[in-house]
Amino acid sequence: MAETITNNISTATLPVMEHFYTIQGEGYHQGRAAYFIRLGGCDVGCVWCDVKESWDASKHPLLKIEDLVTAVKKTPAELVVITGGEPLMHNLDELTDQLQEAGFKTNIETSGSHPLSGLWDWICLSPKKFKAPLEPILHVANELKVIIYHKSDFEWAEKYAALVSPHCKLYLQPEWDKAPEMTSAIINYILDNPQWELSLQIHKYINVP
Repeated sequence: MAETITNNISTATLPVMEHFYTIQGEGYHQGRAAYFIRLGGCDVGCVWCDVKESWDASKHPLLKIEDLVTAVKKTPAELVVITGGEPLMHNLDELTDQLQEAGFKTNIETSGSHPLSGLWDWICLSPKKFKAPLEPILHVANELKVIIYHKSDFEWAEKYAALVSPHCKLYLQPEWDKAPEMTSAIINYILDNPQWELSLQIHKYINVP
């Protein structure tokens, strides 16, 4: 995050790929109206990532945080989701300070591969095999969302379920291109292991951003 102070007015900026008001399609807040801010930059490099265009932060405009907050205020949104890319590549203290001061709830979706910054009402941790999450975020995550690409991923999901807080919500989500194959496997797994819940990318089914 770049920041200068002029006459006590913050000009902090972040690389933003896109921002929009929509329906949250995944995890605990699935089906809820939310304003999404997708930041540019990611060094995790998931082979199945559906927003690879977010990876290079330099390809996305630097937007002032105050302008982002103004855009959110123009909608009825109550919840703001910060995602990426990998949003924790950037310091998010100023962004969440301004959003919470404006009365919004803040939710981050992260792989946890970078130190946590910002103040969060909800932390969705979605760990990736390509770059492991840092230990501190395991203890504060409200939601663990594991993408199932191969059947071997169930064992990997259990590894992280044993590391998060007992109060952390547990979700299994099929990788989109493998959904026809993996959804049935996830359903069967949840029936045998009811501590887990199913997450589906419903925004893709109902064709919203």
